[in-house]
Amino acid sequence: MATTDPGDLELIRKSVRELARRFDLEYWREKDKKHEYPWEFVKAFADGGWLGAMIPEEYGGLGLGVTESAVMMTEIAESGAGMSGGSAIHFYVFPPAPILRYGSEEMKRKYLPKLAKGEILMAFGVTEPTAGVDTSRIRTKAEKVDGGWVVNGQKVWITNAQNAHKILLLARTSPRDESKPLDGMTLFFTDLDRSRITVREIDKLGRAAIDSNELFIDNLEVGDDEVVGEVGQGFRYLIDGLNPERIVVGMEGIGLGRAALDLASTYANERVVFNRPIGKNQAVAHPLADSWIRLEAAELVCLNAARLFDAEQNCGKEAAAAKFLGAESGFQACDRAMQTHGGFAYAKEYHVERLWREARLLPNAPFSQEMVLNYISTKALGLPRAY
Repeated sequence: MATTDPGDLELIRKSVRELARRFDLEYWREKDKKHEYPWEFVKAFADGGWLGAMIPEEYGGLGLGVTESAVMMTEIAESGAGMSGGSAIHFYVFPPAPILRYGSEEMKRKYLPKLAKGEILMAFGVTEPTAGVDTSRIRTKAEKVDGGWVVNGQKVWITNAQNAHKILLLARTSPRDESKPLDGMTLFFTDLDRSRITVREIDKLGRAAIDSNELFIDNLEVGDDEVVGEVGQGFRYLIDGLNPERIVVGMEGIGLGRAALDLASTYANERVVFNRPIGKNQAVAHPLADSWIRLEAAELVCLNAARLFDAEQNCGKEAAAAKFLGAESGFQACDRAMQTHGGFAYAKEYHVERLWREARLLPNAPFSQEMVLNYISTKALGLPRAY
């Protein structure tokens, strides 16, 4: 793939920034307060064609790379939408990747244009309460029957399930083999049939506008034509989507951090204590300046990882570093913005507490900072695996 033109990236930044900032901080405070899905925001991005950012033009998308998509997601988070806006768009852009790469032509032509237009919403069903990051130990099973499969099991932390029409679901289709633990899992793209799937929302710390759920799957019938790729190869299809997700989550963290810094800088200029704006005090100014530097550096690491991915080069270590630095610098900036606001940080009208709550997710997801360090210590330094 050709190197992304800086002018094109700047145009994307400008276009997305203008669109996202039509929805102000009060809009997001209300969505957070009422736990309402931001459908107006999603529709605006659907009308602008952005939901199909990484879907090829032949299937109704824009055909952009990870670099352009990451820049788009940064601008969304930085607008003040945070992870509530970021996740609302994120789940149209990245979860369809296994369908795009491995789905049948019929599946792609039937569903990708609808995803690009925002006509259907999908959920991503991988994580389970007893498996955690060890996906090889999932217990959801799909048993073969005539013409299809019957699925039973449980999933947790499933975004969008309150409203989703479809689900990309990972299930075991053969028992776990200790010598090849990642074999024997299959991806299905099927209806989120509420007569067979009980959806229970999780009351959580932040990103309240976007639902997270437990799923209880009871004899869900899935057709053979709903298998993505080959039976038993589902985990390998997921791996292809991990690096882009890590890069983009890092960039979303950077956007969140910048939104918080903007609020903190404005407050530090306007808040007067002892007859001087508090921004004159180095104890206030220096942490904010330090965070600006760290966010700038993290963005360079993220964009380098995105460039490698778009050039079809190995970028596992770089993508992991991108997620680590974006999450770390983003949450740190939000925390420092909280400190700058003092007692008013706890007042929702100042908005910074919402950004702080949403940024706190990123050090834990989609994989923890500790797991990043495990990966880097093994892959970059050649140290023995800890697990």
